Amino acid sequence: MYTALMSTSERLIESTRELLWERGYVGTSPKAILERAGAGQGSMYHHFKGKPDLALTAIRRTAEELRAAAERALGGPGTPYERIVAYLRRERAVLRGCPIGRLTMDPDVMANDELRAPVDETLTWIRDRIAGIVEEGKAQGQFAPELDGGEIGAAVLATVQGGYVLARAAGSPAAFDTAVSGLLTLLAPRTA
Repeated sequence: MYTALMSTSERLIESTRELLWERGYVGTSPKAILERAGAGQGSMYHHFKGKPDLALTAIRRTAEELRAAAERALGGPGTPYERIVAYLRRERAVLRGCPIGRLTMDPDVMANDELRAPVDETLTWIRDRIAGIVEEGKAQGQFAPELDGGEIGAAVLATVQGGYVLARAAGSPAAFDTAVSGLLTLLAPRTA
């Protein structure tokens, strides 16, 4: 699973990222992290202050990667609508859910301001990035002037996060795709 070139601290971070996505914070024990990383008993405390410090590092890395993936779609070529389409239709592990959105359901993460911060910052960044694209589209006459970029940004983000929930409940990515298609129909550019 990990290459021989990965340092122990990297293996610990990557293992924690995977376990947080699979099990959440509460279900991610130090023992499970060490086993997944193939690391010795004292490794975590040699590289990190403890589970919260390691989890924070893992959450921050996941947040950075999620923002980078979103930016590749949202900052790519095309009209504002096409960039939103690219974001909504980009490849995702739909049945696994969102590695950041999942953490909002974890009471220990939400109760810890430091662990919650990168989750909130990432979701806010995506919402605001989409809001800016909607405003750009309004200025170009592609979207109706009465649309509120912030509201549309929140709706797009809610569709993605809710789409994960629907897909997981149905056991099929088709539920996610249906939610995305419905939103794109509502957002389709005006034809003058």
